[in-house]
Formats: sequence, structure tokens, C-alpha cells
Amino acid sequence: MKKRLLAVLSFALLITFAALLKAQDQQTTLVITMTNDPSSNKVIVVDAASHAVLQTLSTNGKGGVSGNARGVKEYDGQLLAAVNYGSGTVALFKRAGDRLVFRQLVAPSSPPVSVDFGNDHMYVAGTHTVDSFRLVGDYVGSLDGTALLALAGGGLPADGATAQIGVVDKHSLLVTIKADPIPGTVDVIQLSNGAIFGTANAVSAPGGTLTPFGFSVYPDGTALITLAHSGHDGLFRQSAFKVVVTSGGQGGNCWTTRVGKYVFIVNTGSRTISRAIGTGSNIFIDNAVAASVATGGSPTDTDAAGGYLSVIDHSSGSGATSHLSLFTYNAFGELSPSGTPLDLGVPNANGMALMVPAHDED
Repeated sequence: MKKRLLAVLSFALLITFAALLKAQDQQTTLVITMTNDPSSNKVIVVDAASHAVLQTLSTNGKGGVSGNARGVKEYDGQLLAAVNYGSGTVALFKRAGDRLVFRQLVAPSSPPVSVDFGNDHMYVAGTHTVDSFRLVGDYVGSLDGTALLALAGGGLPADGATAQIGVVDKHSLLVTIKADPIPGTVDVIQLSNGAIFGTANAVSAPGGTLTPFGFSVYPDGTALITLAHSGHDGLFRQSAFKVVVTSGGQGGNCWTTRVGKYVFIVNTGSRTISRAIGTGSNIFIDNAVAASVATGGSPTDTDAAGGYLSVIDHSSGSGATSHLSLFTYNAFGELSPSGTPLDLGVPNANGMALMVPAHDED
């Protein structure tokens, strides 16, 4: 009798587990941006496959950030952070099926610009500071570290100079700072048990270059950083630029996202996407024009995951609006347009994150 009961219970558990897996498989890849409205910011959630808008959800704050990357950032397919620059908070959301649910507001030490996750922490780069917050389950806990951002020539960055934050490894993270007409700065921030400690090590961009901006980090800790206003890309490793190359003739090489060995660079001036490969000691422009952004607007951020690469852009003039363009990619980094670009119906959408079901990530 006991054996029969155990067999029935085991079978029931298998059925339940299979049902859970099937439910996960039915989850879609979500494409998320924010309206960036300076009065009432919202996140826009789109189905990557159908391009249907699934949700427009308040961030309980004000937008208004510009000239940045990673204004929204997902973590582990379950959490999403969005910066409320105008109200000085970061909004946190939890994924529930194919929807987001608001969880909490977090207050960094200066108006937030860019967000990243790693080492069981959320990191926020603001106008003048960089902060670390410990993750506690599905929530963000208290501030456990902070440092002032610094320019290589001395002093604090001006408002609007902070570009992007990104985790390198368990020991450090980077913040890029624009400082035209001088070369600009990469701040190296040290970590201890995931928390920020000490002061920023401000590393100048190489002579003859301008504007460290977007970057992607390889698993070995090497970062490929765009030097946007001089048309260069730099390889940054062990707190130094190791090599600088030209960006393949594309204008405004600003935002990046990485898929395996490939780093895709969105060129806001040329309205193109380049494909590059970084090694520990060099950068190769594998394809200067891997795809074009066909909406006529200027691209402003990108992300890639789950077989999709997404880009947002802004048009200008009368009737200005933002568009979402989606591409698929294969194992060779070849991009193909996916459907028709979506008019988001807002003029200054900012931030881009692709949230795939946790078991489906690349």
C-alpha cells in the first residue's frame, strides 16, 4: 500500500513539475523601456515576438534623464530597475508571468542615471555619486556603500556627464563620465563583499579621444568602451586603456550590448549597428554596418538577450516620437529585422532591457 501511495505521489509531483516547466516555456521575452516623462514616468512592456504592448506601468516618480545608458536594467529575468531622475529614486519591479508588478522605491545619494546588478547587489550611478545596495530576496535592501564620482583632472562631474555603470567582477565596477572638451574619465570603483568602498580611481580617456560612453564587459573583465565623440573604441583592462581603434567610419558610436564574443555598437549619428569583437589585447570591427535603424530617428539605447536585439530611437521636429526596433541574431552575430518598428507614442523614451524567462537566458 505504501509503495503504491509513494508511486502515486511521485507521479503527481512529476505532473506538477512538468506543468511548471510548461508555464515557464509559455512566458514570452519582454522588451522594456520607459517613457522618461519628466512629470510622470512609466515603463512600457512589449512582447518581443508579437510587438504587442502588454503594459504601461507607473514608476511612481519623474523621468527626465538623457545622455545615458542603462536607465533601465533587468536582473535574472525576474527584477527590473528604472531610474526616476527627476524625483531622485529608482523604481523596482518584479516579473509576474508576462507582466511587471511594482515592488519598491530606492533612494540613491544623487539623482540616478544608470543601473546595474551583480554580486547580490544593485549599483546606481548618479550625477555625482555611485552607490551599492544589497539584494535581499526579491527586494533591494539598505545602502551599504557609496563613493563620489571624480574626473581624471580633478573635481566632480557636471550634471549630465555620467554615462553608464557596469559590473566588471566581484572586485570592481566601472562608471564612464563624459567631459568634453577634455578626454573624459572612466572611474574604477572597488568592491568588498559586493559593497562599494574607498574612493574612485579616475582614469583619463586616451589623448586624442573624447567621451567614454557605453561599454560591455567580457567574462574575463575586459571592457569594450565607446569613445563616442572622437569615433574610437577602447579596450579597458586592469584599470587602463590597452588599445584604441577607430569605429569603422560610423558616427556617434555610443551604446553597446554584448552577445557572446560579439559586442554590438549602436551609432546614433549614422543610425547603424556595428559588430565588434574584443580580445584581451585588441578590438576588431567585424562588420561596420551589421544592420541599419530604418525609422529615421537617432538611436539612443540597446540591449540583447534570448535571440533578440532591441534599439530605441528618437525622431525630431514636429510630431517627434520614439520607436522600438527589434532584430534577431544567430550564432554568427548576424542581425535580421524582426517585424515592423513600433511607434511608442512618447517623444523621449529612455533605457532598454530585454527580460527573458530565467531558464532561457543565453
